[in-house]
Amino acid sequence: MSEQPRQNHNRREMLAGALRYAALGLLGAGGTGLLAKRRRLLREGICINNRLCAGCAILQDCALPGALAAKKIPTGADSGGR
Repeated sequence: MSEQPRQNHNRREMLAGALRYAALGLLGAGGTGLLAKRRRLLREGICINNRLCAGCAILQDCALPGALAAKKIPTGADSGGR
């Protein structure tokens, strides 16, 4: 008859596991908080990219004045410059 090995957990393993899951929970809560803040700022019409419109991922959908000005400025070799 085979006996299943007992899992003896000592306090150190229990504490390490609890801290591991607490850290994971804090990371998840922090990420959720950052995502909620980003969505709130976008909803309120506040720039989330420190007014750096040229490299912004949502430039085409943005209606802020800085983004509208950046869309009007032609870029590239065919912009009439040298």
